[in-house]
Amino acid sequence: MAAEGEEAALEFTPTWIVAAVCSIIVLLSLVAERCLHYLGKKLKKKNQKPLYEALLKVKEELMLLGFISLLLTVFQGMIQRTCIPAGWTDHMLPCQKLDVKAGATKEHYDAEILGRIGRRLLSEDSAAVAQCHKKGKVPLLSLEAIHQLHIFIFVLAITHVIFSVTTMLLGGAQIRQWKHWEDGIQKHAPEKGADNEVKVTHVRSHEFIKKRFKENSVILSWLHSFGKQFYRSVSKSDYTTMRLGFIKTHCPGNLKFDFHRYMVRVLEADFKKVVGISWYLWVFVVIFLLLNVNGWHTYFWIAFLPLFLLLAIGTKLEHVIAQLAHNVAEKHSAIVGDVVVKPSDDHFWFGKPRIVLFLIHFILFQNAFEIAFFFWILTTYGFDSCIMGQVRFIVPRLVIGVVIQLLCSYSTLPLYAIVTQMGSCYKKEIFNEHVQQGVLGWAQKVKMKKGLKGAATKAESTNNADAAGPSVKIEMAKAEEDVEAAVGNTE
Repeated sequence: MAAEGEEAALEFTPTWIVAAVCSIIVLLSLVAERCLHYLGKKLKKKNQKPLYEALLKVKEELMLLGFISLLLTVFQGMIQRTCIPAGWTDHMLPCQKLDVKAGATKEHYDAEILGRIGRRLLSEDSAAVAQCHKKGKVPLLSLEAIHQLHIFIFVLAITHVIFSVTTMLLGGAQIRQWKHWEDGIQKHAPEKGADNEVKVTHVRSHEFIKKRFKENSVILSWLHSFGKQFYRSVSKSDYTTMRLGFIKTHCPGNLKFDFHRYMVRVLEADFKKVVGISWYLWVFVVIFLLLNVNGWHTYFWIAFLPLFLLLAIGTKLEHVIAQLAHNVAEKHSAIVGDVVVKPSDDHFWFGKPRIVLFLIHFILFQNAFEIAFFFWILTTYGFDSCIMGQVRFIVPRLVIGVVIQLLCSYSTLPLYAIVTQMGSCYKKEIFNEHVQQGVLGWAQKVKMKKGLKGAATKAESTNNADAAGPSVKIEMAKAEEDVEAAVGNTE
């Protein structure tokens, strides 16, 4: 029988307790798994493949969390038996150790010890602790610390998923409000081959140019772009002009192309990248945990990083629209027909529109990390704990987190959805699901045949694809030049 005051091992625990606890855990796990499975079936039934793939990404993250938790559990004994000099634990502490000589009363010191580590010592492997103490050392990590790491990693991942889903839902609701613009354009779009009166448009008097073009003032243009992201970041004239520029560049023969539906499909496809926690984000987690040193107020200063990045992205996306207007206004004073902008990758950082998606991914993760860390500390140690920090540092962090969430949802994400379509290439989501599978399958077969024909046939096919024009460009994930050439031959 276990001694009084000691925790009972499994062999001295009543079987009804073990069975009851296991039943509850298994039941909760099965309910969560069935809910995800049912949600996946609903998404597949509604032909929401991008969202279904995002759900699979969430399952992968949950599996990764389970594996991390398993490793912490399996190796907790080894971690405890790893002894380090006691002096190593006196540096880079989140909270300053109490010093009785520095003025703290013995009763206060004892209360802190009982409150912070008393329970931990009861649950630790006494043999491993005693072994380290005999050597004049301490264990590398206590069981309580390992348990709290379990909770923190789980809270971080769940918070990130919730924040990402919330951002996509709010941003998607904002984008769906543009649908009536698309419906109005579709209703009044001319039929193919119809004779329509051609008008002369004075460029400077066009609504899009008047709102976006700031003549001979680069600084004013950037300042206007910075402020525009906070109020009606995309107007009807912006949407109409960029839509027409996209269609004229990539599918000039189809003026009734549903640009809004294409844009939403692209955004849903990008969602599966945003909802996951990539390896480099885990590197940031380790760095942030390392820098959580008492007196540094690291999390307060780090909270400004995603805010500055978000403002920079919003300003850049707004300035891309201004550049499109500038290019038209500088080259023409009057044109026949409507104002048509020219999409180009040159408007984006390093000529790569996809960089914006990676930055948004990092911003959402960093913001989720800040909020998750706050609630983890609040539930684990309490609001008045030293690791929580001072109120004057806590409140600004929470305010910044809310501002980032709202600004990214209602401004930055809708801007990203439409402005990144102003790149040189369009994405494979321009085709519906069945056409995508057919074109990609056919392209793969052509690629295999071309590989057998040799380098000469390959060069000839590439030249034929280049001659087909820009409307056949398709941006495919991990696509090779051979596949692009094969798709180009379909036109």
